[in-house]
Amino acid sequence: MTSRLGVVAGVAGLIVIALAGAAAPWLAPTGPYTPDLGARLGAPGGAHLLGQDTLGRDVLARVLYGTRISLGVATAAVGLSLAAGTVLGCVAGYAGGWVDEALTRVIDVLLAFPGLLLAIALAAVRGPSLPNVVLALSVLGWTGYARLARAAVMSLREREFVAAARALGARPVRIVARHLLPLAGPVLLVQATFGMAGAMVAEGSLSFLGVGAPPPLPSWGAMIDEGRPFLLVAPHLVVFPGLALALAVLALQLLGDGLRDLLDVRLDGAGRMTPS
Repeated sequence: MTSRLGVVAGVAGLIVIALAGAAAPWLAPTGPYTPDLGARLGAPGGAHLLGQDTLGRDVLARVLYGTRISLGVATAAVGLSLAAGTVLGCVAGYAGGWVDEALTRVIDVLLAFPGLLLAIALAAVRGPSLPNVVLALSVLGWTGYARLARAAVMSLREREFVAAARALGARPVRIVARHLLPLAGPVLLVQATFGMAGAMVAEGSLSFLGVGAPPPLPSWGAMIDEGRPFLLVAPHLVVFPGLALALAVLALQLLGDGLRDLLDVRLDGAGRMTPS
């Protein structure tokens, strides 16, 4: 019952957040880039429900349009990581031998680097832009999905139904795609849900540090950074984008926890997710 409530709460929260971003032009018709220097740091109220920023821009509009950036970057980064990691993990898990050994060593080397620091370095070298943020988050993001897919395929490849498929002449690609990958799907889905939350926080962190979404794009992390010097005189500049990020991450965490329980995805002794 609790798992279903978590899934419902998470899905409902994500739907509300996505709809708010989609309806931004109607909910905030002034747009996120229209300045009003005469009303800098305006307090919430009146025509500007969430106040105005350092250039007099509407905070509500920037928070709503920031939803598109945060969700878009997280979806793209997780989608790219999931696709690459699943393919490589399935190949290594089914082939075994030197192929599996080579992929395992590559993953070990990449995991030796601090993820966020490597993303910051890549984004800084390539310059601030949304495609570069997605690339930076995907460079290490695929490793988690590859490990899960590899472990799932290795645990299933010797089952009787796989041997029967081989005896009937099924090719390895068909066996993996039709028989093994669907069984690993729940684990990858749960991991992708948590990965979305992590990607949103990472995108906000990169934008906060100035190597994420370039100005004047209304990224939540960049908004928090812009409002930080005025925290005591205009706390709404930090509170509202921070609250939006927190609610989005909370919805994804509730969804991930609920799916993990609902799909019976278990944790092994090292705390890694494994198929039941």
